[in-house]
Amino acid sequence: MIGHPEDQLDPTCSRAGCTAAAAWNVNWRNPRIHSIDRVKVWLACDEHRDYLRDYLGARDFPVLVTPLGQSVELVPDVAPSSTGRTA
Repeated sequence: MIGHPEDQLDPTCSRAGCTAAAAWNVNWRNPRIHSIDRVKVWLACDEHRDYLRDYLGARDFPVLVTPLGQSVELVPDVAPSSTGRTA
């Protein structure tokens, strides 16, 4: 999901085919085309949080995972992760 996850009444996981309730924001950006303050957000359930983070990380996109509803203003090139892992 791109935009504001809090705008959805029943946010669901962004993983294709998943209909589980989202519990995480996967905040990211493409540094080749986005400035540091351009934050895109995918939503993730517990099962797909690591999958979505790793998918973006494999493409060298900075990623910051936060609990659902906790927005971030910036996704720096090396983002600390609230889940104990870095981008």
